[in-house]
Amino acid sequence: MKHITVRIGDVVLGAGHPVAIQTMCNCNTNDLDAAFAQCEAMTQAGAQLIRLTTQGIREVESLQQLKSRLRQAGILTPLVADVHFRSDVALAAARVADKVRINPGNFHKDHQEAMRIFRELIAVCKETGCVLRIGINHGSLGERITGLYGDTAHGMVEAMKEWIAVCQETGFEQVVLSLKASNTVVMVAAYRELFQWMEEQGIRYPLHLGVTEAGNGRSGRIKSAVGLACLLQAGIGETIRVSLTENPVNELPVAAFIARYFADPTTHSVVREEREGLPHFRFEAPDFDTLLLEAACVIGPQLMDHQLNEFTLEGSCNGIPVSADELQDLHDELLQAARRRFTKCEYIACPSCGRTLFDIETTFAEVKRRTSHLQGLVIGVMGCIVNGPGEMADADYGYVGEGAGKVSIYRKKERIHQGVPQEEAIDLLLQLIEQDRQ
Repeated sequence: MKHITVRIGDVVLGAGHPVAIQTMCNCNTNDLDAAFAQCEAMTQAGAQLIRLTTQGIREVESLQQLKSRLRQAGILTPLVADVHFRSDVALAAARVADKVRINPGNFHKDHQEAMRIFRELIAVCKETGCVLRIGINHGSLGERITGLYGDTAHGMVEAMKEWIAVCQETGFEQVVLSLKASNTVVMVAAYRELFQWMEEQGIRYPLHLGVTEAGNGRSGRIKSAVGLACLLQAGIGETIRVSLTENPVNELPVAAFIARYFADPTTHSVVREEREGLPHFRFEAPDFDTLLLEAACVIGPQLMDHQLNEFTLEGSCNGIPVSADELQDLHDELLQAARRRFTKCEYIACPSCGRTLFDIETTFAEVKRRTSHLQGLVIGVMGCIVNGPGEMADADYGYVGEGAGKVSIYRKKERIHQGVPQEEAIDLLLQLIEQDRQ
């Protein structure tokens, strides 16, 4: 087995190195003061890689200035440029960033032309030492792949194999691979299939893991932990991100706990026993946030793999028993995160980035407040029109920002309303849902 080792600044991925944690700025990359402050706070919170939106040449120039300013301040955290669609931006970013995140299939509608551009980008990366992350997302597979394989985990893997083949043909090994989805079942299936294929090929590239658009609060944390735990417990994954629609600094302690949990068994406090024919789990934790993450890491994979159908919970935080209501809510969240039983409305919400043109944290909180009674529905809240419609592929309804205070409302992948003033958009979303339910 050939283990590929990738070096991004001072961070090394692969070949047994510890799982690295990362996050992404949600400010405008051109706002250098805000970007610097976020990078500084993220580094202090333990970020080992920091990604920034780089949608245009101006953002590449800002990234270069930011990198210089950070290095002068003694902040050496590697910076990752997040590029979508524009190959000229990817080529420019590869001369500035420590790593560039791309989906090469988005560079051109003609697949052969996209391949040509990808080879050109590899040549620049060889020259500069820049690492590439090839990111295939469930929501942005494209018509060619979905026409061949459907909108499936297998299609994601087949798409990835095409780009790996180009890397191997050109002798380029400084790549990290990711197959993200907001659906935990799809995400886990895709990574497992790719990992198995790599094992059969005798070569293992570093994998970036994440449940994309996981949402916020306890639901977002549990959903992320359940998906990541399924893979990390099997030794799959070299770097992780927990995508929350919150201050990105909040992602880091969650990611750090999950990474540490699978690296250090002494952190485990769970006791499992049989009670009245059901598995019973007992947890002791310093606080409820820690307890729910441990429960997600332990119980989530068993639910995902159908090793467990039902269970009971008991827990205490600093010796104080957790209430029956909180334990029941955790029980229901775990089942929903593993897509075994739906008792609540589920949300797909982007964690926000420099492309987001409205306050998505506040908006998402209000959407949740007004739709949380809608059991069994999946609602997407996306920050921009660039990736929003594709990334919320699993949603029944969608709220997608257009910019300039306007919003589009979707049913599945169909845009029903366009140019809706933001202050009217939630009302219109609720009206559409109510209309469809009559």
